[in-house]
Amino acid sequence: MSAQSIYDQAPLGALIRYSDGTPRPPQRFKNKLAAWENNNSVGRLVRKAASRTIGNHTTPASFTLHQGDFGSASVVVLKVFKTFSVGSPLTFTIVERPKPGMVGVLDRAGEGGELLHLADNRAAAQTWLASHRYADAVLDEVVDDDATADSGEGRAA
Repeated sequence: MSAQSIYDQAPLGALIRYSDGTPRPPQRFKNKLAAWENNNSVGRLVRKAASRTIGNHTTPASFTLHQGDFGSASVVVLKVFKTFSVGSPLTFTIVERPKPGMVGVLDRAGEGGELLHLADNRAAAQTWLASHRYADAVLDEVVDDDATADSGEGRAA
């Protein structure tokens, strides 16, 4: 799939794999492997941003993947995100969609909301939200609807 297809069809919370199509270099080539991993990895879709114009500059639509958290003793020190323009030349694949009944915790309501956490059910989402305290957060349940899977939209309004 193209980056535009991911932007149009993938629901927040989906696990997305991206690749430049080149083969993985051997483990012994540390620098080549690090460069390859920059263009070949996986992440959870947490944000979609529409195209916008500021002055004479137009920023294309984009989406952001959460690639991981780093820290120790249950304390996250660093969150790693990667943002892609819809014009990205990489190839994308939806590895996993959020299952019906899962609940996403978004930082705010509306189109610009960013996925903070994806819980298995509403009770788990409320427990997570109570311990993390986001003022404007909203819960967004994934609905079981075949039409949403066909259109690519996996979120309830």
